[in-house]
Amino acid sequence: MRTLFDKVWDAHVVSQVENGPQVVYIDKHLIHEVTSPQAFAELEARNIPIFRPEQIVATADHNVPTINQDQPVRDPLSKQQLEQLAINCEKNNITFYGLGHPYQGIVHIISPELGITQPGMSMVCGDSHTSTHGAFGAIAFGIGTSQVAQVFASQCLLMNKPKSMRIKVNGKLNANVQPKDVILYIISKIGTNAGTGYFCEYAGDVFENMSMEGRMTVCNMSIEMGARGGMIAPDETTFQYLKDKPFAPKGEEWDKKVAYWKTLPSDTDAVFDEEIEFDAADIYPMITFGTNPGMGISVKETIPSKDSLNENEKESFEKALKYMGFKDNQSIVNYPIDYVFIGSCTNARIEDLREVANYVKGKQRNENVVAWIVPGSKQVERQAIEEGLDKVFEASGFKLREPGCSACLAMNEDKIPEGKYCVSTSNRNFEGRQGPNSRTLLASPLMAAAAAIHGKIVDVNKN
Repeated sequence: MRTLFDKVWDAHVVSQVENGPQVVYIDKHLIHEVTSPQAFAELEARNIPIFRPEQIVATADHNVPTINQDQPVRDPLSKQQLEQLAINCEKNNITFYGLGHPYQGIVHIISPELGITQPGMSMVCGDSHTSTHGAFGAIAFGIGTSQVAQVFASQCLLMNKPKSMRIKVNGKLNANVQPKDVILYIISKIGTNAGTGYFCEYAGDVFENMSMEGRMTVCNMSIEMGARGGMIAPDETTFQYLKDKPFAPKGEEWDKKVAYWKTLPSDTDAVFDEEIEFDAADIYPMITFGTNPGMGISVKETIPSKDSLNENEKESFEKALKYMGFKDNQSIVNYPIDYVFIGSCTNARIEDLREVANYVKGKQRNENVVAWIVPGSKQVERQAIEEGLDKVFEASGFKLREPGCSACLAMNEDKIPEGKYCVSTSNRNFEGRQGPNSRTLLASPLMAAAAAIHGKIVDVNKN
């Protein structure tokens, strides 16, 4: 009577503190240039060695430039962080995929595509969207800098076991509804705090029929509903995706691993602390209108009336609308936009770029829109070029840039100017997230591509 989460968590418990937390072993520790320097410095100051460097994988992603990566990095802070990561990795014998390496890219995109992420693992990273890897049936979550140091020193974490939640979505999705729409719909219905204290398993027809890329998009945004992480049970889709990846098991070891992975799905009589169900037929293409991912509506809806909210929601709702320049009861379909960003660890995989290319082929980007297409990794970039997607983008007035986190959090030069509207495939629409006083509307790659072509928010089913 155990859940997928129970099975993976219990397999990693090293010991139990009496009347306290558990010591949990970590299989893979992913690091990048922003949250690791302080942790390295702390261990060095205390003369503590990295316990298991072979379990760590590093990449450069958060503040790398997305054009001219073959040239010296101009921003002094970015340059310093990237150089320091290279030094720390070399000093401690840690695998590092820096700028120019064929495996470089966003940390949550390179690990799955290289076969580093596998079912049944425990994984951490100093980044909140580590929940992405749960799409493989792994326990994966973000940690703070002090915890990064803790894993460096011991390959373990001291933790209380979270509660379990299951969200089921069954039925047939409507036309042009993408995985991003599914998770935005869920968050819009249950709110940004509903998952607090839980690990969430996604189950039902909709997730079973999703590609691995789609599952990663869903699990990536589990953190946006407050959950510690999200998980989807491994199945044949998972195994086919992983097979023959560079770091996936091979030969006899592969067969043994698959046999184990098949034991991981939740038992049929497993009991969850919380269960929520939705009907796929109720989900349509989504767009956010506010300053958290829960402030989302479908293209068929208007922004809610403030009178429909309870008293403790009204103040933040009104503040969000004022920041965004919207009014309650307003439809934002046909609202003009200035920028489109297609990228991030939520939606910068090859499947996302194919969707965009398929939509924009034969069409022209609106002249009033600046559109950035930023692949999630060098492998995605290379594949897009091999498939001729870059030519499709260029013919339509788009340009395929180089890999990095880019305008998701604007730590590099890719910033949205003050007051401008950006339809973004990223995961957060907080105030100033994409640049000071910029305005972000979260959407699927398809909705973002349509906005770039039309110069406004449109219903993809009508355009």
